[in-house]
Amino acid sequence: MKIRVLGCHGSDLVLDGQNRHQCRTSGFLINGAVMVDAGTIAAALRLDEIRKIRHILVSHLHFDHIKGLPTLADSLVDDGCEPVSLTSTTSVLDGLTTHIFNNQIYPDFLQLPDPDKPVYRKVPMEANTDVQVGDLRVTAVPVNHLVPTVGFLIRDRQSSILYSGDTSVTDEIWAQAAREPTLKAAFIETSFPDEMHELAAVSKHLTPSLFAQEFKKIGKPDLPVYVYHLKPRFRQTIERELSKLGIKHLFVLEEEQEIEV
Repeated sequence: MKIRVLGCHGSDLVLDGQNRHQCRTSGFLINGAVMVDAGTIAAALRLDEIRKIRHILVSHLHFDHIKGLPTLADSLVDDGCEPVSLTSTTSVLDGLTTHIFNNQIYPDFLQLPDPDKPVYRKVPMEANTDVQVGDLRVTAVPVNHLVPTVGFLIRDRQSSILYSGDTSVTDEIWAQAAREPTLKAAFIETSFPDEMHELAAVSKHLTPSLFAQEFKKIGKPDLPVYVYHLKPRFRQTIERELSKLGIKHLFVLEEEQEIEV
């Protein structure tokens, strides 16, 4: 699997420093054809790259994970492509219709430009059930967040990765990862520094200390783990706290990073 990081933060911001850092919200492109979350898509891709996207896995409805969907639709609306599959649980997909593609917030690109050939089509998946998404097999696993949210176990023929989705303390996704013999990497959110543990608790996100507790549940201490969803204002503090955990193969993601597993 080849994973391109289009966005990996919990909000958009340009960080000034020795080098300017363009932080964008979460969007990961696998093998050029499957998006995992849609916080950043068209803002990071050329049109020829956009046209290759056939499937988008949506973990939940929070805006920083779906805000790339409307503008992606604008890029494809008159392109003649086959519909792009929006794949998630029924509650997430129904929410897109109710709250986004409702002809008030944005045009209904589940019907436009032609109901027989819209930009998007919904593909519901049941939690804890293996489904085919392009060349990949995907299992959605519910996690602990403010709204219905799933993480994903994503497999090709040789390897698999875990994507946590937005979560606080949880169990089942780590248990499934622990049982997965082909697991090669985990992508786990960490949004706030430890000093903001109260905000992390009420918003149901992880801090570095909670991240360490949750990662340990996988039972694979040498597993490469990639941390994402950092709130940009606190990136440096979170990085310092993560570096003190003593986790051997821990990496904090950056935009435009490419990972192969």
